[in-house]
Amino acid sequence: MVRIKTYGEPPYDVREVLRYAGSRDDDAVLALFEACRAEIAAGLSYKVCYLPLSVCVKGDLCDFGAFTAKSKDLARNLDGCEKAVVFAATIGVGIDRLIAKYSVLSPAKALLLDAIGTERIEALCDLFCDDVAREYQTYCRPRFSPGYGDLPLSFQKEIFFVLNCRKHIGVSITDSLMMSPSKSVTAIVGLNDEACKKTSRKCGACGNQECAFRSAV
Repeated sequence: MVRIKTYGEPPYDVREVLRYAGSRDDDAVLALFEACRAEIAAGLSYKVCYLPLSVCVKGDLCDFGAFTAKSKDLARNLDGCEKAVVFAATIGVGIDRLIAKYSVLSPAKALLLDAIGTERIEALCDLFCDDVAREYQTYCRPRFSPGYGDLPLSFQKEIFFVLNCRKHIGVSITDSLMMSPSKSVTAIVGLNDEACKKTSRKCGACGNQECAFRSAV
């Protein structure tokens, strides 16, 4: 059965916001950040729906019972795992509306709001994965999303089908595989009793070394 969690506001990482925005750390930018944070606070809702599943990895085939995925990169990420959690997370549509509004009125503010939205959804995913590790008293592998490595973006459809994201947390997917609200994430996280040598965060699972938003791993 699909489970749902709601969270309060995770702590902000201002440096991450500025990194996503490509902005300097100066008084003017920080003042704009504070204004954006105050304006968006009431419009954010932190929701996750998820499903724990058994997983069997044979070669490049990952069998979750409810679905299968053929991906060498995902199989490598899940190596040694017998259980995984498939999840979808969102911070709601409110920030999309503000970004659209300020794209006309203040492009600089729209840029910072977009960066805040990215930092917020990443913070929610990190909070959820930490929660899962505590719940199952185990370690989480780096979360792995459709579009990472050789796992096609079209795999979104499998996750949306099994989680019924629209019903549970109000997230839908378009024919072009874009999610609405835009600040949403789907991912698979493997569970294993041994700590992974790589970071528990998303960049440790992604092979795109040229990504402009890649963090140190």
